Amino acid sequence: MGADSEHWADYYTVTVDRPAWRTVRLAINRFREEDEAAAASSRGDGRRLARRFAVDLGCGAGRDTRELLRSGWRVLAVDREPAARTVLENAVEPDLQARLQVRIEDLATASIPRCDLVNASLSLPFLAPAAFGPAWGRIVTALRPGSRFAAMLFGDHDESASDPEMTCFPPDRVRADLVDFEIEHWSVEEDDGPTALGEPHHFHLVEFVARKLR
Repeated sequence: MGADSEHWADYYTVTVDRPAWRTVRLAINRFREEDEAAAASSRGDGRRLARRFAVDLGCGAGRDTRELLRSGWRVLAVDREPAARTVLENAVEPDLQARLQVRIEDLATASIPRCDLVNASLSLPFLAPAAFGPAWGRIVTALRPGSRFAAMLFGDHDESASDPEMTCFPPDRVRADLVDFEIEHWSVEEDDGPTALGEPHHFHLVEFVARKLR
């Protein structure tokens, strides 16, 4: 565990100033468009976005958490590594701290409150196969109709798929698990490149933004 924690501490140092991932930015924009349309038709009060609540699973250094906070959201940021709390407390602007809650908890067992958005950028694949299904179920249960799930996963061709402690599903399996959702964004990319820490890796990335239908 010590060496693993050192790895993630190094990862947070490298990624803390990087911009938010595309998936969370797309999800934020979808909600903003809906709120603007509701306000224009007198069905909203123009303040709905400020009341929206997101759960960022595997928040890491907070690149997505900060984007959500800067866009007016309340955020529960969850990570198993205690270093994540320190990084977030230092990286999040003081005037945004009141809308941030940080919880140090393993995603394999983390409870997920009802929310408008669950964001999981490259965190769920690090769950063991036995833990992945229950975690996915808790995510789906936490999402209200009209809410969204934004995620980046490793596909079955990713180099990490050889690790029995990780979960890397074929893209078709991921789509099948989104049966209760309208998929608004879907991308599958496969390429060789360096990890954030400069290590060579064969990537197979599956990313999506999906709106819950019921």
